Amino acid sequence: MEDRHAYIIEAAKGLFLRYGVKRTGMSDIAGAAGVSRQTLYKVFANKDEVLQATIRSLADKVVLDIEAGLEKAEDLGAQLDVIFKHTVVEHYDFLQSSPNAEDIILGVTASSQEELEAGAKRNTTIIARVLKPFSDSIENNDLTIDQFADFIQRSATAAKYSAKSKRHLLALLGALRVSVLKVTGTA
Repeated sequence: MEDRHAYIIEAAKGLFLRYGVKRTGMSDIAGAAGVSRQTLYKVFANKDEVLQATIRSLADKVVLDIEAGLEKAEDLGAQLDVIFKHTVVEHYDFLQSSPNAEDIILGVTASSQEELEAGAKRNTTIIARVLKPFSDSIENNDLTIDQFADFIQRSATAAKYSAKSKRHLLALLGALRVSVLKVTGTA
C-alpha cells in the first residue's frame, strides 16, 4: 500500500507540474499512476488530499536533502548555501520548468497551504539549529534565534516568488547570505 501511495504521489506531481492543479483531475492521476479510480479513491478521498500528500512528500525530501548537505558543509556560509539550494533554488527551478507555474501556485487550497506552512516551519527549525552556535552575536543584534530563523526562511521564500529571473533570485539570496553572516559575526 505504501508503494502505491508513493507512486500515486509521484504521478500527481508530474501532472501538477505539466498541467497545473486546476486542470488535473482524479481520473488523470489514476491513469498516470496506473491504478483504477476506485483504487485511487481508496487511498485519497479527493484531489486536495493528493495535493496535500504531494506537498508533504516534497517537504520531506527537502529536509532529507538539507540534512545530507549540512553534514558536508564546513561553515555557516556553506550551510546557508545548502539550505537556500534545497528550500528556494530547486523549487524555483521546479516552478520555472512548468508551463503552468502560476496555476500550481494558485491551485493551492487552504488545507494545502497548511502543508506548505508545516514544511516552512520544519525549514525554520533547521535554520534555528544552524544559527544556535552564533546565539551571542544574534542576541547582541537584539534578535532571538527563532526570530532570525523565521526572518531568514520567510525572506528566502519571498525571494523565490518575487525574483524576476534566476540571476535575480541568486542575487537576492546572496544579499540575504551576507546579511546573515554579518549578524552572526562570521563575515
